[in-house]
Amino acid sequence: MLVTAHTGRQNALHKARLVAGRLHAAGITVQVLKSEAHELRLENAEESDDISQTELIIVLGGDGTLLRGAELARPAGVPLIGVNLGHVGFLAEAEPDGLAHAVDRLVEKKYAVEERMTIDVTARSNGDLIGSTWALNEATIEKGARERMLEVICEIDGRPLSLLGCDGVVCSTPTGSTAYAFSAGGPVVWPEVEALLMVPISAHALFAPPLVVSPSSVLAVEVISAAPGGVLWCDGRRKVDLPPGARVEVRRGTLPVRLARLDGPAGPGLVGSVEGGGRFTDRLVAKFGLPVAGWRGRKESPEHA
Repeated sequence: MLVTAHTGRQNALHKARLVAGRLHAAGITVQVLKSEAHELRLENAEESDDISQTELIIVLGGDGTLLRGAELARPAGVPLIGVNLGHVGFLAEAEPDGLAHAVDRLVEKKYAVEERMTIDVTARSNGDLIGSTWALNEATIEKGARERMLEVICEIDGRPLSLLGCDGVVCSTPTGSTAYAFSAGGPVVWPEVEALLMVPISAHALFAPPLVVSPSSVLAVEVISAAPGGVLWCDGRRKVDLPPGARVEVRRGTLPVRLARLDGPAGPGLVGSVEGGGRFTDRLVAKFGLPVAGWRGRKESPEHA
């Protein structure tokens, strides 16, 4: 198993060593990236960037660290699991106080793997390709200058929808619906729902609601030629400068990201094993601290007891 962490945090380095020690004691080979080997200093770990034979990637950090791990995991088809050492950590499966239980379950192979939809993103200027990338959460077309609005035309499936003066437009997956799209006023979409989202940011327009469209649709955002250019960000990690007249297209990704989810009952610092939407509902409540005191649930009538 590959152990990777936010090397700029001492807590992450400490937890990574605990994880590696527990894996090694269980007879599992621990792998570390060459670029992180010096900072992590994991005893008995193999230094290698080849993950073709890796069973699982364990990521210690916040959602940003997990998104970095996804860049490595996606092309290789290797599942990854996150231990939250950040703030919300919505993609993470365990908190620090559940770390030992999480590792034990991984050792016992008590985990399932789910596939999360991604998006493929291309940017063109005058028909020439200027950027091609992907995202697990979202692609965001943003204004390049703080003092000026971004002027764009949004398009769905080859047809123009609306001209917007805005701070930007978020094109999101269901996984990303709880990230930037959520902050911009978009809906929360359960991860098993296959869809694409388009959410304008601070738009000055008559029609600028968040949109949920088919996963087979193609979203496009064109920067008006006479207006200042913008910037394309994918997962807040990959950047493409957009000149005036640039066009960004977003479609369902060809490769998913595989996330490992722990089986078994919930323990301290662990997400429970409720199936389907109930599991995601519990995650929303836990991560956002939603008030549910007083909930009693549906009661069976005597004839159905």
